[in-house]
Amino acid sequence: MLESAKVATRLPAQDLQRARAFYSEKLGLDPEEEREGGLLYRLGDSEFGLFQSVGKPSGDHTQMGFEVDDIDAVVDGLRRRGVVFEEYDFPGLTTVNGITEIEGNYPSKGKGERAAWFRDSEGNMLGIGQPVR
Repeated sequence: MLESAKVATRLPAQDLQRARAFYSEKLGLDPEEEREGGLLYRLGDSEFGLFQSVGKPSGDHTQMGFEVDDIDAVVDGLRRRGVVFEEYDFPGLTTVNGITEIEGNYPSKGKGERAAWFRDSEGNMLGIGQPVR
């Protein structure tokens, strides 16, 4: 029924223009399409949308993730653009310079993952991951 469906993320934005500026200036992403109350971004074969919302994201969990080949280069590049990465230090999850090592992964992705998290201008928690093979 859904096995051939395309999956697309939707993220809330209380201020769509502020979010648009963040995604453009900080992440280097510009929408490919827009409509009243919404912006649509396409990256490779995936897409995500930002929609005008009065609700706030919890920010307590990863709402969207980017998988990259070189997390160190991506984190450094985003920092230069003003992105602030989360720092964690509790049992099972400690970051060093914003990046953590995670044991275990899906077999097709490797044996682990390196990961980092940051919040967008609207409080959405975004993650960056690099599979460890």
